[in-house]
Amino acid sequence: MEPDFGSGLQQFFFRKMDETLKGEIADAVKTALLHNEPRIKLQDVIVDFAHPMNGLVNITVTYVYNQTNTRHNYVFPFHLNEGTNLN
Repeated sequence: MEPDFGSGLQQFFFRKMDETLKGEIADAVKTALLHNEPRIKLQDVIVDFAHPMNGLVNITVTYVYNQTNTRHNYVFPFHLNEGTNLN
């Protein structure tokens, strides 16, 4: 339901695998989740070069589900009954 959702990781293809790249990937993932996923509280994003020779990158995202719904949480039928402060 979010056609613009994504972190644009394809921009990092064929880049030198160094600490700067790790930071840029982590920042892109954090930004995408913070702007597009209101149901979670992001705790950490860890980027690891699992197999640099083959270009394998592992991204670990640690988060906690929010205990309350928001108006952006389109889970049926809860979005009809909860997550709004409009009366």
